[in-house]
Amino acid sequence: MDAQPLYDLSPVARMMLMGVVIALGPLAWVWMRNKQASPVRRLHVLTVLTLFLTFDLVLFGAFTRLTDSGLGCPDWPGCYGNASPVGAHAEISAAQQAMPTGPVTHGKAWVEMIHRYLATGVGVLILTLAAVTWLERKRNQGGVPVSPWWATATLVWVCLVGAFGALTVTMKLFPAIVTLHLLAGLTLLVLLCAQAVQYGHAQHALVPVAVAPGTRRWLLAAFVAIFLQVALGGWVSTNYAVLACRDFPQCQDSWWPYMDFAQGFEIWRPLGMTSDGEHIGFAALTAIHYVHRLWAIVALTTLFMAAWRLWRIPALRTQSRWMVGLGIWQFATGLSNIVFEWPLIAAVSHTGGAAAMLVILTWALCESRSDPHTINASRLRVTEVSA
Repeated sequence: MDAQPLYDLSPVARMMLMGVVIALGPLAWVWMRNKQASPVRRLHVLTVLTLFLTFDLVLFGAFTRLTDSGLGCPDWPGCYGNASPVGAHAEISAAQQAMPTGPVTHGKAWVEMIHRYLATGVGVLILTLAAVTWLERKRNQGGVPVSPWWATATLVWVCLVGAFGALTVTMKLFPAIVTLHLLAGLTLLVLLCAQAVQYGHAQHALVPVAVAPGTRRWLLAAFVAIFLQVALGGWVSTNYAVLACRDFPQCQDSWWPYMDFAQGFEIWRPLGMTSDGEHIGFAALTAIHYVHRLWAIVALTTLFMAAWRLWRIPALRTQSRWMVGLGIWQFATGLSNIVFEWPLIAAVSHTGGAAAMLVILTWALCESRSDPHTINASRLRVTEVSA
């Protein structure tokens, strides 16, 4: 059998059509439910819906990775040059017969292609959001409350996410690329959340809550700490280092097990190998796992401090509750991964909790603004401020 090229663009048109079909459902729902609504209302609903579906896509991406389905179709964007595994039945069967538990099976091919279909559908929604935003700006002579450049940047970014997705396949689950793909997907959530909050402000004539500079700094610190923790978590997952420590709170019956930091954090190398072509050692996997565990203390402490600062502000208590709840959720699911030896539901839930944390922190940051003269904060309407 001839080798399948890594990039086969023959099914591109059919893949794009599939994305349009998937996106038509959410678009029709937005239109039918908001026919008489203002343009701002429609844009707000479309942005929130796209944010929700992107979150679902991140979860399904985690499911794809954790079920070892990332190479279920070894080429991109289709599957053995076809738009679905149905057309690639013979090729998949041959690969599955050669390696029954290998990366290419019928089940894994479907998981991988469903992930690609969902990603294409989200891309169509973001393209629609950008196009509608520019059209409304032209129609209302610049009266759109959120700059169309936000939607344009989101469109460019989702293309970058897609590029990382392609490289994930063609570079055979290269750990740095897989981790960057995860981080790029989470950044897409941040961009959409920021726009959703801005549209919400415009729709309800609200302005961000004034908070003390210290509170704002704690929020920013929490965002950075959680983002770094997610990056470390992605590095743990993509290097399959979760079970390097099977006990808690110690690791390998030690508070400081033997670790190889240089090898563990050598970024540009193939999966399971060093850049010199040697197999990565267990001490390197231990270092990857333990650094993630140690930074979790910093990240959760910062998160809870930010939540405590927000709790004192009545208008931001909802975000505070979410931050505390998600912090507890992350601890529980992370511990479950260790104690129960990486069950699929705990691993996917852990990724979902991390994504939700970044969304909530983005929400809190967009709902607040630093004011050195503020002691207490409350929600003000635009009319009250202008008065």
